[in-house]
Amino acid sequence: MHSLFAVPMVLENGESIESVFLPPSAYLESLPVNRTRSKKSVHKAIRGSGGAATANVTLEMVAARAGVSPSTVSRILNGTAVVSEGKRKAVDRAIAKLGFVPNPVARGLAGGRSLSIGVLTQAIDSPFYGSALRGIEEALGGAGYSPLFMSGHWRADEEARCIEVLRLRRVDGLIVLTGRLSNAALRAVARSLPVVVTGRQLKAAHLVSLDFDNRAGARLAVEHLIGLGHRRIAFIAGDPAHPDSIERQKGYESALQDAGLRVDPRLLLPGDFNEQSGVQAIEQLQARRAGYTAIFAANDQMAFGARLGLFRHGLRVPGDVSLVGFDDVAGSLYAVPGLTTVHYPIHEIGQLAARAMLDLLAAERPSLEVPPPQLIVRESTRALTF
Repeated sequence: MHSLFAVPMVLENGESIESVFLPPSAYLESLPVNRTRSKKSVHKAIRGSGGAATANVTLEMVAARAGVSPSTVSRILNGTAVVSEGKRKAVDRAIAKLGFVPNPVARGLAGGRSLSIGVLTQAIDSPFYGSALRGIEEALGGAGYSPLFMSGHWRADEEARCIEVLRLRRVDGLIVLTGRLSNAALRAVARSLPVVVTGRQLKAAHLVSLDFDNRAGARLAVEHLIGLGHRRIAFIAGDPAHPDSIERQKGYESALQDAGLRVDPRLLLPGDFNEQSGVQAIEQLQARRAGYTAIFAANDQMAFGARLGLFRHGLRVPGDVSLVGFDDVAGSLYAVPGLTTVHYPIHEIGQLAARAMLDLLAAERPSLEVPPPQLIVRESTRALTF
């Protein structure tokens, strides 16, 4: 019998909740399987699933042709066998000759795994996170794993609930795209389930973090505008509690200071990473009458909103105001004019997160490097003329 484990999860507001779940080693035994069946019947569950050509080819037939036991074939398929190269090749030849196609679900059950990975994003409909989800799906699919997606909506309590749901689904690991859960909560989850988290610098056993240099990316954006002669550069910030927003504002301020320019509080506008907050930022900026020739928005969606706000005030981009975004979402290429932005390799980061998870599941320490930020110059910026 296996005991239930209770792990405390700490929300961002300091509230502690208790998470109860079965350890991964108990997953298989917790499934409703008839345990009086023989080993032979378990092996028969791992059979061809490729249609008429392989429907009658069983694991026992592969074993007989290769001259090994069915359990050896099963362990080779699951990647847990320690056998000679000769036996492995014999099994490979038998599989090829007979046209045997292992059933991945049965293989997963036999190995105590569900072959599914929980993915906690923040908004499935986000053009930013959607690219990451596609990268995760591509990398996991090639290894025979399926992702289960859930959205936390930037709420620590909702993220905790999503993790519990994914645990009940017996996922083999968890990928968390940024989020609001505390580092302590993520470390607690990693004590029983492999975890990969993006947007943080965090160390723990069975946990890998992938962070992007948002500060350096923001510096690229502001230095580009300064290089074009702009000195009055407004900044539309993102969610003040979001680590990406914090780092991007630091990059904006440090680039101005290094150029000998003062950070004018009147040019700092609040935002919320959505288009509407970009529109509202322009309304506030116009009301302040502070004077500006360029705007750096902390993400592309706010830059799109800012572009609309400027249009409503009769201001042209880039004729009157140069505009830079951040993320390089798909729509930035097709905006009118094309949006100058900082490329955030979110699709690649999704792929890296999935590969890191596969390494953790194989008991290997991932060695992955997140690409550095790149400035993508398009038509929304121009040199300031006097």
